[in-house]
Amino acid sequence: MSARRPARRIGRGRRSGRRKGAGLEQLLLFGLLAVVVFSLVVGALRWLAAHPWGVVFVAVAAVCAAAAWWWRRAETVRWEQVRAQGLRYAVEQLDRLHHRQFEFAVRDLMHRDGCQDARQVGGRGDNGADVKATDPYGRRWVIQCKHRKDGWAGKPVGTPDLHVLNGTGRQIHGGDVLVMLTNGRITGNAVEFAKDQRLHLVDRHVLAQWAAGSRPLWELLRQVPPPRKPSSLS
Repeated sequence: MSARRPARRIGRGRRSGRRKGAGLEQLLLFGLLAVVVFSLVVGALRWLAAHPWGVVFVAVAAVCAAAAWWWRRAETVRWEQVRAQGLRYAVEQLDRLHHRQFEFAVRDLMHRDGCQDARQVGGRGDNGADVKATDPYGRRWVIQCKHRKDGWAGKPVGTPDLHVLNGTGRQIHGGDVLVMLTNGRITGNAVEFAKDQRLHLVDRHVLAQWAAGSRPLWELLRQVPPPRKPSSLS
């Protein structure tokens, strides 16, 4: 037993020595790096002091770089606007989307038509609103989307589907134009209910016409509320 103890102490001493050696190497490396960086900074300052025009050159280069970055950003925004204005969908494309992607497509179409604040809000606890937007005339749109994988052959949108939108669209979301939108069909009873409650319906046929880019949605619907404010489009 007494012969083994010195061996253990020697092993621990070696490990401790290795750790100290590694720490010393890291410290030396850090110190060397700091000296190199400091030397570079001092050398750059001395060069600038001896060549004042260098300061001007650096400043001009920085301004040019900033201007180039701003120009590229402005071009990106401009092309995004052009792309949005030219956005087109065939209704068959919309059929193939996931229901959440369908909501984002509706948001993009509203944005294309000039609703700068259009956003997708559908999800758990959405209180019957999947897309909200303000059109160029100041009217607040609240849209509930019903995506049908089978399109016109899928389950039709009925009166019960309109109840939530009718109960929350104005009271909770403050909507001026409440829209039930589907890539499928709508029952006759739902059409009559919508007329009585001043709701607007977009079925597959109207959606196809709108998504193709013919006219803004407010020009395709009947009895849309009057504008809230003047617009350059009026």
